[in-house]
Amino acid sequence: MPERPPLVRPGTPDDRDWVVGVLTERWGATEVVSRGRRHAAADLPAVVAETEGRRSGLATYRVDGEEAELVTLDALAEGRGIGRALLAEVAERARAAGCRRLWLVTTNDNVDALRFYQRRGLRLVAVHRGALDEARPLKPSIPEVGEYGIPVHDELELELVLDDR
Repeated sequence: MPERPPLVRPGTPDDRDWVVGVLTERWGATEVVSRGRRHAAADLPAVVAETEGRRSGLATYRVDGEEAELVTLDALAEGRGIGRALLAEVAERARAAGCRRLWLVTTNDNVDALRFYQRRGLRLVAVHRGALDEARPLKPSIPEVGEYGIPVHDELELELVLDDR
């Protein structure tokens, strides 16, 4: 019997310790830097995925006028639709807030994320050369070398157009 898709719900104050734990484990801290801006990710709006009654994923985001930024997305198990469900929920919340685009940045070494996001309709719209070299003073835990032994220097910006009026 196939597994049921995850339930995605808004994060609540009861999730706070779990959110802090996930962010610390997955991101090295609750602070995330994107486009030279620090985000206290644990304080941002969040959605939580649940699979069979247990938390299985987290996404944090921020809305700024007609844009929404997906700040973090973490599926705690791969291949179960958790990331897809979280992304869809954040996109729906952004649309409901009147946003015209949902965007995110990932690092140049994160080829798995590039595959994931592009398969879900996001487009690569910018390469911010040296952005991570500039961000290291803000967050020294950013590694010099990342996934697959790739040196980490650049941010790749992807977007999903939500309203192309």
